Amino acid sequence: MAITISASDVPGAPLSPRLSAPQVWGILLIAPYLLVFLAFVVYPVGYGFWLARHPSSYVALVNDPIFTRAAVNTLIFLVIGINLKMLIALFLSGFFVQQRAWIRWLSVIFILPWAVPSIPTILSVRFMLNPEWGVVNQLIFKFTGDDGPNWLNDPAVALAMAIGVHIWKSLPFWTLILMTGRLAISQDLFEAADVDGANWWQKFRFITWPSMQALYLTCTLLSMIWTLGDFNSVYLLTGGGPADLTHVLSTLGIRYLRLDQLNLAMASIVCAMPLVLPLVYFMMKWLSR
Repeated sequence: MAITISASDVPGAPLSPRLSAPQVWGILLIAPYLLVFLAFVVYPVGYGFWLARHPSSYVALVNDPIFTRAAVNTLIFLVIGINLKMLIALFLSGFFVQQRAWIRWLSVIFILPWAVPSIPTILSVRFMLNPEWGVVNQLIFKFTGDDGPNWLNDPAVALAMAIGVHIWKSLPFWTLILMTGRLAISQDLFEAADVDGANWWQKFRFITWPSMQALYLTCTLLSMIWTLGDFNSVYLLTGGGPADLTHVLSTLGIRYLRLDQLNLAMASIVCAMPLVLPLVYFMMKWLSR
């Protein structure tokens, strides 16, 4: 009995002795991404490290009092901004998760600061705080007859305003993330707690928080990484002023670029990496559990 085999039934020979046809096509398809990654990620980062290679740059950086102030401002920004933001997001997630029509409409308005681009929203806040024609001081003068303060002329007040803008801008995002964690909790647990006569704090302590603890800590670590690189909240609101006293590490490099000190600009960015890399490590280790 003769068996005939057509040419289409014979598998094609591999294009390479070591690579099959699907593997070759996979390499060809991923090559554009690798080229873009090398050109816009690897090369800029490597060039930045090359510019910041001289130890004298770090000596000059440490001797600059503005750098010390920026490092302290960064720690204040992280500690206050992140903890306050995540706590507010945790409790607001419990408010917006309620199934009421007016709360749903309010959530649409609540999410607008995060959805709108940073430049117009933060600049609008800066215009509102203008000491001469800002709407805040105009309202103060209308109701009290006194001139309002120069909000951004005091370093402590200006940094507090920048932290407030950061919280206001990013709060809706983390509230939505934590809302998804609340919605994933079985309602049977809350119904059983109601039968046992538990109040809202007991339900939060023994049901909500144990179920959301891992999500909350993961969001906190990720928020620390993003907050450390938050450039807009400080630079668009205060510009690092007054007298360069509200700079953080993410905006300090712009100051050195304006002074034509490229090596110090790159060195200031490299100095932020010891803060970023441990956060990335702990976040990846936490997610891999």
